[in-house]
Amino acid sequence: MSVFPTIVPISELRQDASGIVKRASASGEPVYITQHGRASAVLVSAGSYERTQHELAILRLLVRGEADIAAGKGCDLDVVMAEADALLDVS
Repeated sequence: MSVFPTIVPISELRQDASGIVKRASASGEPVYITQHGRASAVLVSAGSYERTQHELAILRLLVRGEADIAAGKGCDLDVVMAEADALLDVS
């Protein structure tokens, strides 16, 4: 990730949408779109968006797991590992 973000006024986006989308796709870096001098949107490549959504889904699962642990739900790690070993045992 570069030190300075790419910032594009919305008027420039209107004039060169294709070029700006290509830049975001090629660099993998977000492009911040401003309107009236303030950030109003962020343009990211499809790959970056999909990675972010995948990471967010993993974080949600971790939060749900922590909530289950706090509520006393779940199984002991030794039990889980024994069940996993039994499932993976192909002999």
